[in-house]
Amino acid sequence: MYALELDGSEPLSASAVKAVGALCDRTEDGGDSVVALHVTGAPKDGWADGLDVMLVTKWERALRRLERLPAATVAVARGDCGGTALEAFLAADVRVACPDTRLLLPRDTKATWPGMAGYRLVRLAGVARIRKAVLFGRTIEAAEALALGVVDELTDDPAAAVAGVAELAGGLSGKEVAIRRQLMFDAATTGFEDALGAHLAACDRALRHVAAGAAEETS
Repeated sequence: MYALELDGSEPLSASAVKAVGALCDRTEDGGDSVVALHVTGAPKDGWADGLDVMLVTKWERALRRLERLPAATVAVARGDCGGTALEAFLAADVRVACPDTRLLLPRDTKATWPGMAGYRLVRLAGVARIRKAVLFGRTIEAAEALALGVVDELTDDPAAAVAGVAELAGGLSGKEVAIRRQLMFDAATTGFEDALGAHLAACDRALRHVAAGAAEETS
């Protein structure tokens, strides 16, 4: 299982983009079927000094690749978690947190950071339940994150939680997991008639796999 550690206390950098890109490259080239992210740390005051939108764009594109990987992704958070750590955490399929975890949206004297973490929080928890965090940067404690559906599991043994995800995803095709993930994402914004074609195409793909497996058994 390939694992990546991200420290959210470090300002966004080209090296962070490169690290996520390398993980995606390895997985897309037929690497592990499960990818683990270990995240912690939150930005300090002045973290955005010198940051430019080009680097932010590259980072968001790297996270989108992570979110679409042909593999199951599990993220483990501990302690204060903000900045790059929070953004990568929210992009994972399964999100595990230690009991001391606190999710923090960076803010300055004017407002919270308008990155895609806010978007993903709303998609996961809904506007009403996440409003204060997105608008005002209110801290989300671990137990609340679990209740909101932002966190899937609280545990004192993150290694066991990661192993559990690996067992759950064991034997599944990473490419097929990616297709099911996209169908799931589309369900939140696509009408039934528009979604039907994509689901039928996926069903046809699955049936072809079944037929191919049956043919191999009889040959």
